[in-house]
Amino acid sequence: MPLYQMKQQKTQQVKPSSFKNEKELQNLFEANLEELLGVRFVDTEFTTGDRQRGRIDTLGIDQDGTPVIIEYKKTAKENVINQGLFYLDWLVDHKGDFTLAAQKQLGKDIEIDWSSPRLILVAESFSEYDKYAVNRIGANIQLWTYRKYGNEILFLDSIFATISQKPSKKDKVDSKEETKDEQVEEDVVYTLEYHLSEKPDQTKALFDTLRERIYLLNDDSDIIEKPNKIYVSYKHGKNFCEVQIQANRLKIWLDIPHVELDDPNKLSRDVSKIGHHGTGATEINFSDLSELDSVMNLIEQSYRQTL
Repeated sequence: MPLYQMKQQKTQQVKPSSFKNEKELQNLFEANLEELLGVRFVDTEFTTGDRQRGRIDTLGIDQDGTPVIIEYKKTAKENVINQGLFYLDWLVDHKGDFTLAAQKQLGKDIEIDWSSPRLILVAESFSEYDKYAVNRIGANIQLWTYRKYGNEILFLDSIFATISQKPSKKDKVDSKEETKDEQVEEDVVYTLEYHLSEKPDQTKALFDTLRERIYLLNDDSDIIEKPNKIYVSYKHGKNFCEVQIQANRLKIWLDIPHVELDDPNKLSRDVSKIGHHGTGATEINFSDLSELDSVMNLIEQSYRQTL
């Protein structure tokens, strides 16, 4: 993608450049991880031990408490997906190692959601075969491409995102043969059905309409929906909106500073200094379908910060 600098009605193309090596790329991301990907840094060059030797480029935890593995490639390589999947499987089998690292970096009170760990792959490009492969795999994988311009501009583009859903704990059928000593620990997976259960039809219809409009913000299906314990989050790389489905309304949090929001109808308020559930600090109460366009205008402003 050509990039141009404008000055006094004149344009000048900013020439593409490159990183010296993968480590330089990795260092830049790790120093700005939350700003670039909405992920808090946990550890770097994390060893997988003597039996399954390897080093995970970056470990992190996203805004919803989901463990994240990030692998970087200066250029696309055939083994990047297989390598990432190996590390993702290792992570699921070594939750204790990740938990200890997260508590050391972020504090012992850190909450971790193991329902769907994420793998983020960052490279200059991916082939159509790569995108087909991760789509068939069905794991929670995100592909990001980057382009460096000069020494001051970095362009990021989320070209593929998918999220897998495992059966929830309530869907498990108890086996008569299972004894107390053989109980299997499972992670609770929250679903839309969990949030919509026993809610009035009017509220369900309000949420369905809002949800449809949120997905229309992006034609490339890059918006990820993630039901959590308290709310349903929507992210494009990082969170831009969280929705809590209440009895007679939707409570919405936007991940945009309230002072930066253009809100002519005064529908929002700043909750940055008071307790709230969403990762965003701008709050909206939505109960009347007639306000849908106004609410979506605010959500879109938050979404555009992720582009």
